[in-house]
Amino acid sequence: MHAFSIRWTAPFLVAEFTEPQNMLSWSLTRPGFVVARSVAWLEVRDGDLPAHVDPVALLRRRMEVAGLGEAVHLMTSRSLAHHHLASVEAGAVTSCCLATVGLSNAGRVGEPFDGSAPAGTINLLAHAGTPLSKAARIEALSIAAEARTAAIIDLGLIRDGHVVTGTGTDCIVVASPRGNPEAPFAGLHTDVGLSLGRAVYDAVRAGGLHWLAERRSLRPQNAATGM
Repeated sequence: MHAFSIRWTAPFLVAEFTEPQNMLSWSLTRPGFVVARSVAWLEVRDGDLPAHVDPVALLRRRMEVAGLGEAVHLMTSRSLAHHHLASVEAGAVTSCCLATVGLSNAGRVGEPFDGSAPAGTINLLAHAGTPLSKAARIEALSIAAEARTAAIIDLGLIRDGHVVTGTGTDCIVVASPRGNPEAPFAGLHTDVGLSLGRAVYDAVRAGGLHWLAERRSLRPQNAATGM
C-alpha cells in the first residue's frame, strides 16, 4: 500500500495524497518548505523549450492550465510512461519513492560539462511514512540524494573516463505527513533514513537500468546488480 495514488496522462504524471503533506524540494516553481497534496511531472520535448522560452514560466503555465497549479512541479524530457515505484519498510516506518530516470546529460560531480548532450534528468518524490521535523526533512533530502547517487554509481555508466554520479538537472522532493510527534532525525541509522534511502535506491536503480536497456550500446559490462 503506497502513500499516494499515481495518475499518468501524457504529458503529466501526478502523485496525489489524500491529505496535504509537508514537502521540501528545489522545484523550479515551488521550492523550499511547502505544504501540498500532490507532486506533478511535466514531460517536455526539445521543441517545447527553444532559447527564447522561459522554462519556469512554461512549467507554471502548463501546470495551471492542467489544474495542477498547487502541486510541487517537476519537469523532464524522460518519457513519463517509464516511471518506477519502490516501497520499503523499516521498523514502524514505511517509505516509498516514485522516480523518473533519464541519463542523457549525466556527468560526475565536480567535473566540467560541455553541454553537448541532450537534456535528460532524474526526478523523484521520496515519501517518509511518519511526520518529520524541518531538520529531519533536510536530513531526509540528504539521504535521498545520497541514495540516488549510490544507485547511479552502481550502474557503472562512464562519461569522459569517469563513473557518472547524476545529471545536471536532477530534482528531489521529500514529503512526509503533517502531525505530531515529529521525528527529529532522519539519518542513515534511523528507520526513516533506512527505509527512505533503500526506496530511493531501488526506484532510481530500476529507472536507470530501464534507461540503459533502451540504449544497449551504453550498457556497462560491470554494472552492479544490487546495493
